[in-house]
Amino acid sequence: MTAPILALALTIDALLGEPDWLWRRLPHPAALMGRLIGNLDRRFNRPPAARRNGIAVAAALAVSAATLGWLIHLIPDYGILETLTVAILLAQRSLVDHVRDVARGLRRSLVDGKAAVALIVGRDIAPMRKADVARGAIESAAENLSDGVIAPAFWYLVGGLPGILVYKMANTADSMVGHLTRATATLAGPRPGGTIC
Repeated sequence: MTAPILALALTIDALLGEPDWLWRRLPHPAALMGRLIGNLDRRFNRPPAARRNGIAVAAALAVSAATLGWLIHLIPDYGILETLTVAILLAQRSLVDHVRDVARGLRRSLVDGKAAVALIVGRDIAPMRKADVARGAIESAAENLSDGVIAPAFWYLVGGLPGILVYKMANTADSMVGHLTRATATLAGPRPGGTIC
């Protein structure tokens, strides 16, 4: 049953994307995951037990995400809530919209292109020329196609709703935990990357 639900979820996401009217009123599930991970990171990512705590927190997050997915899957609603959950966890429309905004911005001016690409990359946009802006958008599109569409779809097909939720939790944690702080980034140099998922 996962393949038909995935096809419907991809269609819903392609048509509706991330409705502003909804996410202005409710926190997005990815934002909730981010808040939870951020709080746990601040509380438990401290020496000398940082590694042990990290393993315990990662296991607890995975079990919690899988349990939530399993419980949603058990709701006898003909898969409606599961389909909507999968659609929310996919980011194909968001990806297309952000990259299209960069292209539109570049058509108007380099300044507009930089402003649009700044929303999807983590690098310094000040020295960017037109080709750099376009390259940044293409690289971000490639990375986020994997992180925001292909991988979640794969894990949903492999593990159902528990699989996609565990993947999204792990992917969110990966983007948040263990990165350089501003102070250490100054010493180490700029960190590439950025995400829209």
